[in-house]
Amino acid sequence: MANSDYYATLGVRRDASQDEIKKAYRRLARELHPDVNPDPDTQERFKEITQAYEVLSDPNKRQMYDLGGDSSFAGAGAGAAGFGAGFPFSDIMDAFFGTAAGARGPRSRARRGRNATIRVELDLRETAFGTTRELVVDTAVVCEVCHGAGASPGTHPDTCDMCNGRGEISQVTRSFLGQVMTSRPCPQCGGFGTIIRHPCQECSGDGRVRTRRTIKVRIPAGVEDGTHIQLAGEGEVGPGGGPPGDLFLEIVERAHEIFERRGDDLHCTVQLPMTAAALGTVLAVETLDGTEEVDVRPGTQSGQVITMFGRGVQRLNESGRGDLLIHVNVETPSKLDTQQEDLLRELARLRGEERPPGKFAPGQQGFFSRLRDAFNGR
Repeated sequence: MANSDYYATLGVRRDASQDEIKKAYRRLARELHPDVNPDPDTQERFKEITQAYEVLSDPNKRQMYDLGGDSSFAGAGAGAAGFGAGFPFSDIMDAFFGTAAGARGPRSRARRGRNATIRVELDLRETAFGTTRELVVDTAVVCEVCHGAGASPGTHPDTCDMCNGRGEISQVTRSFLGQVMTSRPCPQCGGFGTIIRHPCQECSGDGRVRTRRTIKVRIPAGVEDGTHIQLAGEGEVGPGGGPPGDLFLEIVERAHEIFERRGDDLHCTVQLPMTAAALGTVLAVETLDGTEEVDVRPGTQSGQVITMFGRGVQRLNESGRGDLLIHVNVETPSKLDTQQEDLLRELARLRGEERPPGKFAPGQQGFFSRLRDAFNGR
């Protein structure tokens, strides 16, 4: 095999690219693998393409082979049914399953940055109608000295001499399959394939620095407590000048002194004197739109609700607004002077209510009472 033409063995030109060599090997491996075709001649052919690929897939071994050097050490003597030293197991996995056993090649130093979240406190009027805020964000930005490269100006990262820029190193281990070649990230360069020997003094080689910046954001109308707003690309820049993450705004709505918000509706309670509830009156109500007058009809009872339509919160991403609901609480006087007491007694006499019989409603029935009534047809 030492005198064989490895290019002819794989059926590729001498100037074939690494990708072409890899595709040719995968195609042949699917046809000639011992598990697929146990014929002895086929197994010998499989050993030949495996040895040829092991040499031509390695730039250093291929260069030595092209110069006429001895490359027979690269996998010679591999067993027909087993896997010899240097056997490209991951490429066999590619050939049969269409995917690599792991990531190949050097990793990029540029990685996506992290997302960030900040809390924004707003009052009810701001959440109801929307607002614009200028926020100060403490985040990571691209280093202006090295522009994310991590190396000092005028210098460049050096190719790692341990992995020759591949970002990974290979080693042969024994398993139930025989000897298998596995790859792992290079411990010297961390899998990047290059080493920054002269890191940027401004960012210490990270490609980014921390700073404070001010951004102007628009808060849409209708947000509420707990709403998250995503600002794409406004988060931290990633290591190596990688793309930034996202910035999330968490809305915190401060409690209002009058209104309680329930969805898009607002609720409040008004204390109304007994006489005003009986005779009717006009209330001056402070709404989010300003002061407005509301008619209270004569005979209004405690617990009734007066609705002001369209005076609530703007619906988020929709047209229209919620309502303002005013809950009436009628106050009964607990202390009366002599004149007030005489007037109320006279009113009771005129209405025939000096000794009212009272009106009683049935109490809450228990389960067995309801069951009994159901059988009795009530």
